[in-house]
Amino acid sequence: MLLRNRLLSLQFTSLLSPSSSYPRKTKPFFLSFGNALSSSARPHTSEHVSASKTPTGSSFSEAAKFLRTFMFVPPGVDPEEVTEDMVLAGSNIVIGPYAGDSKIKEVEFVKSSGKAKDCPKDNRPEFAILGRSNVGKSSLINALVRKKEVALTSKKPGKTQLINHFLVNKSWYIVDLPGYGFAKVSESARTDWSSFTKGYFLNRDNLVAVLLLVDASVPPQKIDLDCANWLGRNKIPMTFVFTKCDKMKVGKGKRPDENIRNFQQLIAENFPKHPPWIMTSSVTGLGRDELLLHMSQLRNYWDQ
Repeated sequence: MLLRNRLLSLQFTSLLSPSSSYPRKTKPFFLSFGNALSSSARPHTSEHVSASKTPTGSSFSEAAKFLRTFMFVPPGVDPEEVTEDMVLAGSNIVIGPYAGDSKIKEVEFVKSSGKAKDCPKDNRPEFAILGRSNVGKSSLINALVRKKEVALTSKKPGKTQLINHFLVNKSWYIVDLPGYGFAKVSESARTDWSSFTKGYFLNRDNLVAVLLLVDASVPPQKIDLDCANWLGRNKIPMTFVFTKCDKMKVGKGKRPDENIRNFQQLIAENFPKHPPWIMTSSVTGLGRDELLLHMSQLRNYWDQ
């Protein structure tokens, strides 16, 4: 464990180097796999329950066993054949044959829904963005689509209280969900939020994955861990998207890499395999292209 933590520290040191706004792949090869935690996305078929599903047995090499445990190995990829170039920088995500065109050419707001049953019924694949009210959900959406104010940003956490659907390339949705944790709303409003949001998760058959945003500039928060555990118990696919990774605090709290590592260690207590994770910053653009590529392979597999 000490060795893995040391390798992880080396990985994050390289990824957060102030000399570049974008992460660099670390070398040698094994540094890219230092204590990375992963899991498969929840599928819509029994085959997809483990995205890296392969026969178990002693025939696997130690490297392949490590990959299957700590990396997100997507469908169509043999763990024995993973190379460094297949791993997205700043993440534990392996890219496979389902990855395709990830460019966002157009985006349009479709509707806001107060109840899950009122959401669009065209069955297009969608990704739900979820997180604490001040985690940077709207900023991430605007960064992904490269258009200002596509999603409402506000200095007042809890502004979004509806399920907002944005249609991308006329083929799939980004869904902005109400933030949780710091919204200054009534107890009844918080209860309603919990009820209709959970209803959305449990009944939305075209949900490809939840992008669970976690603020990397602060220590792990219990509410984020509780949310992740609820999604896990209900077999809802998720990817941890660590936000604000550009915020290097000096002499005040811990650095993003330390907070991410501590969060992963806490998640490991309840997840034998962990969701894919990626580091992002809406300020520098860190992780934007990599996250879209990851979403493309999940979406293309879902479409099969």
